[in-house]
Amino acid sequence: MNDYQSRLQEAAAFMREHDDFLIISHVNPDGDTTGSALAAALMLEQLGKSYVIVNEGETPGKFGFLPRFHKLYNLAESPIERTFTHVIAVDAADSKRMGDVTHLFANDVQILNIDHHPTNDEFGRFNVIRTDAAATAEIMYELMVAGKFTCNAELATCIYTGLLTDTGGFRYSNTSSFVMQIAAEMLQYGVKPGDIAEQCLEEITWEHVQILRHALQSLQLSFDNRVALLKVHASDLEETGASMEDAGGLVNYARNMKGVEVGVSLCEPVPGVIKVSLRSRQDIDVSQIAKSLGGGGHAKAAGCTLQSSMEEAEKIVLAKLGEVLGVD
Repeated sequence: MNDYQSRLQEAAAFMREHDDFLIISHVNPDGDTTGSALAAALMLEQLGKSYVIVNEGETPGKFGFLPRFHKLYNLAESPIERTFTHVIAVDAADSKRMGDVTHLFANDVQILNIDHHPTNDEFGRFNVIRTDAAATAEIMYELMVAGKFTCNAELATCIYTGLLTDTGGFRYSNTSSFVMQIAAEMLQYGVKPGDIAEQCLEEITWEHVQILRHALQSLQLSFDNRVALLKVHASDLEETGASMEDAGGLVNYARNMKGVEVGVSLCEPVPGVIKVSLRSRQDIDVSQIAKSLGGGGHAKAAGCTLQSSMEEAEKIVLAKLGEVLGVD
């Protein structure tokens, strides 16, 4: 048994030997984050364990079809006045990415850290990290198999959703033959791929269209058209009635332009706070840029949060990109 398989066995034993779990994930949860967290909840249910599943803020409503979605606590709206000794963290690259949840940890907390980000700092007592996995959902599948959990339609839906969303609908370069094998297996349990793709990847809101109009008007090219950057101000969100969920995915419009190597979006949920999203094509590792600014992620998809004005954030990010590109 190799080291990784041993860690999967340790993770399953951790879940079997304890009870009363807190399940957490990263802030601004996506499909992999949500699917993986709910997959952990479903596995705990099979063991007859109790759990509370939380996120610092709101989970996008488009994932509302996932089983146990209604059990997700938004700590911003529903504070929890107690602590937990046993914690499962999924898809969180580092302790900062978990958000404001550490007040829920007991002094003797034990954390099971399950993740696929290269920037993960192994903050757990138990760490199941595989950086070549396309999604944390891929690791959750391996945990399901290693721990001899029973796959069913609910668990399959969570795993499939995580794979689908973190591979961009099985289009990104992280789509491996193993990913496709898992996806095919999940279909055998009744997963409806067309419905999930429509819900997660295709359907957009009117507010998204409105905020997209504002964002595209701000689009600018830098460094010989190798970088495309767009911005969304807090005033844009207020004017259109759009939420941060509606503003999700805007960075892809910048990245997908022909000839562009890095796409950047700067989104201001409230004045003085800038959410930075970075997407690259081939040779530029944007995770290192994000990490240098207090964030993290993957080589081709990363992000961070800056406490600054929009103008200052733009200068900071472009300066970092200039260094990487070797351009003044």
